[in-house]
Amino acid sequence: MKWEGNRESSNVEDRRDGEGGGSGGGMLGGRGIGVGTIVVALLGGWMFGINPMTIISLLSGGGAPSAQVQQAPAHRPPKDDQLAKFVSTVLADTEDVWKDVFVKAGGRYKEPTLVLFRGATRTACGQGQAAMGPFYCPGDQKVYIDLGFYETLKNRLGAPGEFAQAYVIAHEVGHHVQNLMGISGKVDAMRNRASQAQSNALSVRLELQADCFAGVWAHHAQDARKILESGDIESAMNAAAKIGDDALQRAGGGEVVPDSFTHGTSAQRQRWFSTGYQSGVVKSCDTFSTRQL
Repeated sequence: MKWEGNRESSNVEDRRDGEGGGSGGGMLGGRGIGVGTIVVALLGGWMFGINPMTIISLLSGGGAPSAQVQQAPAHRPPKDDQLAKFVSTVLADTEDVWKDVFVKAGGRYKEPTLVLFRGATRTACGQGQAAMGPFYCPGDQKVYIDLGFYETLKNRLGAPGEFAQAYVIAHEVGHHVQNLMGISGKVDAMRNRASQAQSNALSVRLELQADCFAGVWAHHAQDARKILESGDIESAMNAAAKIGDDALQRAGGGEVVPDSFTHGTSAQRQRWFSTGYQSGVVKSCDTFSTRQL
């Protein structure tokens, strides 16, 4: 992936040197979260592809996450931190693409913030944990990532490569786009009235759309800046395959349970990333109207 020398985003917070949110638990919707709850949530997330924050909310009896959380002081990453420079550059590229897409549609793109942390950090969606993997919090419009996840992606999940790493950021930014478009709010309202199986199915469609939006970003970034090198798309497709619900459940040694899927199968995740990349059109990412995912 060709990224060196490109613009870096200024919307990056570095919390890696002292802000950890505590190790004994956190708050979600005003309720305390014990260590046991967090452990159950993390196990559920790894084994079944379920967002640990959702599990925490259910286990703690919480409703919607609190939108106001005291944040510790943050700063820009060090200039000599190569991995931080990389994710800052990827974030800047998503800003350029989505700003242009929104303007052409008659709208305005509000840029998200990317937060770098280690171990744990406070968010407007509760306490974030590194074991959750990267995530987006609509309450504060921030993407959170412990950069150690990239070692997990490479060594444990078998998805190496810079463009695989970029795909992860682009997917989470895709959730921000959904939030700005009002899609996330509508889906959350539907999920609140649905059964668990129906709720999971809606989550799958939301996640696959974020994959498609990541593909839309890649399409326009390639057109405008020629960022792709040989093997980059294959790297992203491999990452999509490795983090499919069916692949994660098999890797965890458990039975594949389709009703528990929340992100989609490997094949579905590959298909929707490819759809966005091939078309470059947001309308092609309508995962909610199609019958065949």
